Amino acid sequence: MIYFIYGEDSYRSKRKLEEIILGYKKVHKSGLSLIYINVDNKDFKDFYSELKITSMFAENKLIVLKNVFSDAKFQEDFLENIKNLEDIKDIVVVYEDCPPDQRTKFFKAMQKHAKCQEFDYLQPAALKKWAIQELEKNKAKINADALDMLIEFVRSDLWQMTNEINKLSSYRKDSAIKKEDVELLVKPNIENDEKLIFKTIDAIASKDKKLALSLLHKHLDDGENPLRLLSMIAYQFRNLLIIKELQDMQKPYGIIMKKSGLHPFVAQKSYYLCSQFSMPKLKKIYHKIFQVDSDIKTGKIEPELALDLLLAEI
Repeated sequence: MIYFIYGEDSYRSKRKLEEIILGYKKVHKSGLSLIYINVDNKDFKDFYSELKITSMFAENKLIVLKNVFSDAKFQEDFLENIKNLEDIKDIVVVYEDCPPDQRTKFFKAMQKHAKCQEFDYLQPAALKKWAIQELEKNKAKINADALDMLIEFVRSDLWQMTNEINKLSSYRKDSAIKKEDVELLVKPNIENDEKLIFKTIDAIASKDKKLALSLLHKHLDDGENPLRLLSMIAYQFRNLLIIKELQDMQKPYGIIMKKSGLHPFVAQKSYYLCSQFSMPKLKKIYHKIFQVDSDIKTGKIEPELALDLLLAEI
């Protein structure tokens, strides 16, 4: 049996993996047939050998495979043997703690042959419900405006959300958490700003200018400085150029992630977006961004209008 666990939300995907492992350990007390294989330093032969070895306790094995998407040869060998793997009594969990390349043959085969579970980031209503449940586990109460601010500061990063809830719960043991407590103790997650910008750029790439403008004005309505927004857009398109150059050199996905020198989240998102742009198009957009920046700083155009025109033209 093959399981495939993946998605942007590494917190919940990790919890799912832990749930599978815990369930396995309850049945197989020895724990000696639980095997972890990191594909970064093991090849397919190592994995297949583990499957063939008979457990001295006559237990079904649980083998957790990590970083399969970083090794094209491992994927190829896995696919050649996938029919055999489907029929085994042992459990194989292919676990990716970041979004995999969904265009690969391996991903498509997993969708067909494995029990798949994808963990996307929680949407606002679900995120609020999740945060309330975590607060209740900590026997903590929170004012409505404080909860709204906490979610605004942290958004979909459940790793940080868990830490912040623990911190706030300890700080306010005997009374409800206030907005002032969140302002004092919680640092806004800058990476979430990048996520929102990625959504805007994704809308641009999809030629959905209406959505792109809507997302842009959400930033502005939230009090974001137009020049800072422009600098973030410039930064992301520069990253797209870095990734696109490596793609054009036909570098494997795993090598691109490492050689780009970018934060893993940024590299992964840029990788998928690059397929929607040609190199000449990216260079043209990047040049246009700097022209807009110059026009704003020299007073030729109002910042918000400049951003609107930029999105309309690219």
